[in-house]
Amino acid sequence: MDDPAELDRILLAHASREGALLPILHDVQAAFGHVSEHAVRTIALSLNLSRAEVHGVISFYHDFHEHPHTLPVIKLCRAESCKARGVEALAAGFAGETRVAIEPIYCLGLCTVGPNAMIGDTLHARLTPARFAALVETAAAHRSVAGEHAA
Repeated sequence: MDDPAELDRILLAHASREGALLPILHDVQAAFGHVSEHAVRTIALSLNLSRAEVHGVISFYHDFHEHPHTLPVIKLCRAESCKARGVEALAAGFAGETRVAIEPIYCLGLCTVGPNAMIGDTLHARLTPARFAALVETAAAHRSVAGEHAA
């Protein structure tokens, strides 16, 4: 559930900003892990937009999610430089992985040291099959530990 006070703080921080929708959506996604229907309604009202306009932006960009992820997310760069450096073989080796969500992302800006991935805000470069397997294990283990603490 969204914290209404946090959502209000985010909206207030961007109140005088022209073109505030994307920065607001990024802040909401960062704060809550998703952009809920409640947040869509509140943002639309605050910016004098329709819910459809806000939803259209959310559904266009891959970084925004309408529901929280149930698995840790590894964003794997699938841009041309990373393809040239073997990302397709890395991805194929983890097809059907169920402990983490592997999402494609197109260019992390580390083209000379690919293939690359991102977990949260942390970038991982020069991935080999072994290094990528270690990232998957670490992310999956982190989920297990977090789940044990939540129970």
